Amino acid sequence: MSFFPKIAFQYEVEEYLTKVFRNNELITALGTQEAENKYQSLLSHLSHPPAFTTVRVNTHLASVTHVKKLLFEEIQKQFKGLRVPVLEHPKLQDILLIPVIGPRRDLKKHASEVIVGAQCGYAVLRGAHVYVPGIVSTSRFVKAGDVVSVYSDIEGKCKRGAKEFDGVKVFLGNGISELSRSEIFSSGGPLKGLGIRMIEPVYLSPSFDNVLPSNLFLQNLPSVVVSHILDPQPGEKILDMCAAPGGKTTHLATLMHDQGEVIAMDKTVNKVKKIKQNAELLQLNCIKAFCYDGTKALSVEKREDKQEGPPFLPESFDRVLLDAPCSGMGQRPNMAYSSTLKEVTSYQPLQRKLFTVAVKLLKPGGVLVYSTCTITLSENEEQVAWALKTFPCLQLHPQEPHIGGEGMKGAGLSLDQLKLLQRFDPSVVTLQGMDINSLHDSREDDLISLANKDCIGFFIAKFIKSHSK
Repeated sequence: MSFFPKIAFQYEVEEYLTKVFRNNELITALGTQEAENKYQSLLSHLSHPPAFTTVRVNTHLASVTHVKKLLFEEIQKQFKGLRVPVLEHPKLQDILLIPVIGPRRDLKKHASEVIVGAQCGYAVLRGAHVYVPGIVSTSRFVKAGDVVSVYSDIEGKCKRGAKEFDGVKVFLGNGISELSRSEIFSSGGPLKGLGIRMIEPVYLSPSFDNVLPSNLFLQNLPSVVVSHILDPQPGEKILDMCAAPGGKTTHLATLMHDQGEVIAMDKTVNKVKKIKQNAELLQLNCIKAFCYDGTKALSVEKREDKQEGPPFLPESFDRVLLDAPCSGMGQRPNMAYSSTLKEVTSYQPLQRKLFTVAVKLLKPGGVLVYSTCTITLSENEEQVAWALKTFPCLQLHPQEPHIGGEGMKGAGLSLDQLKLLQRFDPSVVTLQGMDINSLHDSREDDLISLANKDCIGFFIAKFIKSHSK
């Protein structure tokens, strides 16, 4: 039940993906028609938000039961008494799931329009209000207090400050403007703060602006799974190689009861600042964040005894998480993917450089988890095949919890190897909307099953480094 158009790619990228999802191994296993249906279903899912909002409870500061109660009260307040359940996940005991209501097809469109950028639009589809920097244009006479219809400029073609826009735009719902047009586009530079308060979004999700900030972390379900699979233990030394904005970093520290050491690296200053802010907000003290390029994190010389940060000596870490920079094609919603084929294919060599460093920094007997939020073979299963061939010391290991599907055929891995991988592929369920009636008629088990499948596209592999003989 597609409400939005399927995700659009540049021509070369579309050709590339078509070959990936019609590879010989897949066609042999599924048949041409089934492989094609799965691919088209995936493209439809990618342009729509996941069926659930996932929040991770900061169990370092509060119990899941306590936060669940507070969250339920907050959602009732936001949704004006609409009873949307807050579900606990049976296998991920630190997350709460909130079903997303929508798409709502009966919303009236208003004459006054506000156009927002694509990224702002995607945030609105996942529950956010519109902040001033996200506004690209408004109708001529918009005043504070006006009810406006909000649209997303998914191709990025609307000129800032335009009074009308006839290009491709996607309806996101209705809101109340907090400012007049002249205030939004004042010559004093871009304002901060709230621009449009959404009152009738097409997809109804709670807003988390300043909602229980120390107790909650908004995080996609597969991203939470990753930290559980790495399974850090109190007192261990853990490396999160590409850590920003710190969702997994703070989760690892929480799972270790804030005992031990979590080293977080990212090569962008502002992103490292964000990791530190999140660690402080969640009151986690065992995290040390460094601005550093992960490809250079291996020290070839002896270190100073007191040196805390990178580069590190070989075999310094009990566990390493490499949530690698990737083409990001699994993120939802996304209606127009702008990267070129050159950009898409640039990630594999970078991931291999990082992976090589990760293996060398890992102690024998240690655990390495590799993950991406993308759907290609080259960044996922092909990387696993390459790793097993390049590093005889590595063995694929079963993952617990195993919530996603198995790996995708096409990289020459055996069926047994594919079963050890986790690929979260939203195309395995039918794209369906949810209204309040169907929600109340659903069994909790069925809702949890839907949440496990209708999430972002994601990939996880777990390796153990064997002891040298």
